[in-house]
Amino acid sequence: MGGEVVAHDHLGLSGTPPERQEVRLSITVASLFVAVLIIVFPWRGAQLAEVHAFVPLVDCVMLFSELIIATLLYAQAAVFRSRALTLLASAYLFTGLLLVPHAMTFPGAFSPTGLLGAGASTTAWLAVFRRLTFPAAVICYALLKRREAGSWAIADRPKPPVYLWLAASIVLAGIGTCLTTVGHDRLPAMFANSRDTVQSSLILVNLATILLTCAAMLSLFRQQKSVLEIWLLVALTGWFLQSLLNITLQTRFTLGWYGLNAMTVAASLFVMVALIADTNRLYAKLALHLAARERERDDRLMSMGAVAAAMAHEIGQPLTASRLSTSAGLDWLKRDTPDREKAIESLQCAIDASDRTFAVIKSIRGTFTKESGSLVELNVNDLLRDTVALLTSDLTARKVSLQLELEPSVPIITANRVQLQRVLINLIVNAIESVSSVAKRPRRIDVRSAVHDCYIQIEIRDTGAGISADMIAQVFEPFITTKATGTGLGLSLSRSIVEEHGGRLWASSDQGDGATFYLQIPATFPAK
Repeated sequence: MGGEVVAHDHLGLSGTPPERQEVRLSITVASLFVAVLIIVFPWRGAQLAEVHAFVPLVDCVMLFSELIIATLLYAQAAVFRSRALTLLASAYLFTGLLLVPHAMTFPGAFSPTGLLGAGASTTAWLAVFRRLTFPAAVICYALLKRREAGSWAIADRPKPPVYLWLAASIVLAGIGTCLTTVGHDRLPAMFANSRDTVQSSLILVNLATILLTCAAMLSLFRQQKSVLEIWLLVALTGWFLQSLLNITLQTRFTLGWYGLNAMTVAASLFVMVALIADTNRLYAKLALHLAARERERDDRLMSMGAVAAAMAHEIGQPLTASRLSTSAGLDWLKRDTPDREKAIESLQCAIDASDRTFAVIKSIRGTFTKESGSLVELNVNDLLRDTVALLTSDLTARKVSLQLELEPSVPIITANRVQLQRVLINLIVNAIESVSSVAKRPRRIDVRSAVHDCYIQIEIRDTGAGISADMIAQVFEPFITTKATGTGLGLSLSRSIVEEHGGRLWASSDQGDGATFYLQIPATFPAK
């Protein structure tokens, strides 16, 4: 098959193994996160200017990124009927929707105390829900994927209720928003005011996040990793490092606080860009694969057409000869004084032509499947005489004279008699048609055999119209013909047969002065 083959289980993000370059890139990104933590950590408590628009801007970028990721995963889940991908997509949708109330309730962003009747810890609890949901969803994804891999083929899986999961994510995001705003007083305090943290609550929440993130990373390491899992590991690395940094912070608007938010954005964007790139790459491979399949289908149809045309071309000659011989036999019998001997001779020629038709049909398959067929020892001169005898009626009807000049000492060869005779018939019939198309010139064909080194060479020269210089190089190409009713396959098939016998077939021509075809066959047929 042409083109690059795409394995059935290597089409989705969760089923395609990462390439080496992608693994290196993911390791590089994770290393950058570690480098940022090392650089920022010593000065994490340094107080910087209060940029209240920073959090809405960060949340807007992450909302855009996580909604795109959710869309990609939902699309893959629907195609591959994966509950694991559906759950992961819903988790991304849920965490993305929480960014809207997170930005609205951040103190100082839209009002000094935040919107939605929020308290001092509303924004923090929304962030906690996000931090706990993502690693928990990854753990569930890993478990479900392992189950799906061992249970059903893709075609046998039930379709996941994507719309129900989508609706559930929206409802849960609304419940989380209500819990952190209307039910704010029922949750433990995370911030004493708009800036300073409650250290004990912060430590407990971050420890829980770190443990859950480590469990999620371990669940991905335990299974064969795909493109999606590689980038989920990168995202989890970012969440883990953020939690390590966050657990040591005591107030907002410090270098550490700005750093962990920037790391959050970077982790989300890297995953989004990577998944978009990998999705495009996978669909490009799929498109190339489908194009290759279409080309293969067209090639098969063309091959079938070539077989049909070849059969029409090759079978047409003996059938025509059979019909002419039968008609001649009837004419001899219908005369006032029937000539039984001539009629019997004509009918015997018809029987021979019919036998040759069946032999041609039997050898057609061998020509197209590159099979050697039945090999026999034969004398080229005898084969030439038999072939000319088969075409005697055609030569007589067209008033064409054929002269045989045969080298008496040609050695015996081993070849497929039927196929080699088909080549000779093609060449002589073409010569007959060529000389029949010219006037005021002797209609003559010369057939010679000779020995050149270890080859037997046959020359078939006619006094026909010849072949033009621009056609001589193309005359052996498939579907190229100089005849109005030709199929353009006779010479192509003839060259294929000769080359299968280890020989050569070529032509020369002086346009207007006939053409000569040369056929060389090795005296000893090569072993196959």
